Amino acid sequence: MEEVTYLRYLKWIVMTSKYVDNHSEAPASDAMYQFTQQSLPACKPVLTPPWVITTFFLVDALFIPIGLVSLHASQSVVEIVDRYDSECVPDLFKSNKVVHKHMKAPIFIYYQLDNYYQNYRRYGKSRSDQQLVHGLQHNDTSSCTPEESSNGLPIVPCGLIAWSLFNDTYSFSHGTHELRVKRKDNGTLIGGGKLDLNIPLSDQEDLIVWMHTAALPSFRKLYGRIEEDLNVDDVVVSFGGTKKLVLSTSSWLGGRNTFLGMAYTSVGSSSILVAFVFLLLHVRNP
Repeated sequence: MEEVTYLRYLKWIVMTSKYVDNHSEAPASDAMYQFTQQSLPACKPVLTPPWVITTFFLVDALFIPIGLVSLHASQSVVEIVDRYDSECVPDLFKSNKVVHKHMKAPIFIYYQLDNYYQNYRRYGKSRSDQQLVHGLQHNDTSSCTPEESSNGLPIVPCGLIAWSLFNDTYSFSHGTHELRVKRKDNGTLIGGGKLDLNIPLSDQEDLIVWMHTAALPSFRKLYGRIEEDLNVDDVVVSFGGTKKLVLSTSSWLGGRNTFLGMAYTSVGSSSILVAFVFLLLHVRNP
């Protein structure tokens, strides 16, 4: 038995050696063979000191201007942030805010929530995307536990996300002039997923915005837009809700966010520092 096994082993060695010999004689044009044997032509840059120093200087010359332009765009955004949750709960609230810098239309209205975890797994899974698309035509609410039905009937829209829909309302004016807020859905919103029955779920702007869950516990969501300028020293009056209200203009980069500009500037500054260090070392030890 051992002799048979040994003979089979020798036979396997002979076959393997023949296979290797045959393929070792394969022409160089056999691309597949070259690929499997990792023998394709390759280009590997030689990292000489001048090449490395030049690369770092090029990164610096590219990133710092982009960072400065991004920071300038972010600083040009005018924001008014009003925290009112500690003053208005649960009654109607009125607040006067003075515009200290000209705000050019369109002015975006956001509500901001802090320490609210929409990324909680059970909360995020409690929804029915098919129901949001088809409405009453889709009765399967098994994915919406624990807010899937009431009195034996499916809840529309179902799920914890829709049930906790943000229900604060706002109105704005300066002086006696009321500022019209441009919104697709102007109906009064009530917690527990109670929405305007005359508007399909797929067209209700407030629900659409709310159903896009945030990844972090502090987030802003769009409420509406004011399509007229606010001048310096205009007094803006807001009514409604809780948490924070944000009025903001926008730039070509969007709202105020200094992270992008700071990131580019930091990388560019680090590159120029490393380039000078390498240049000094290269001069001292060529």
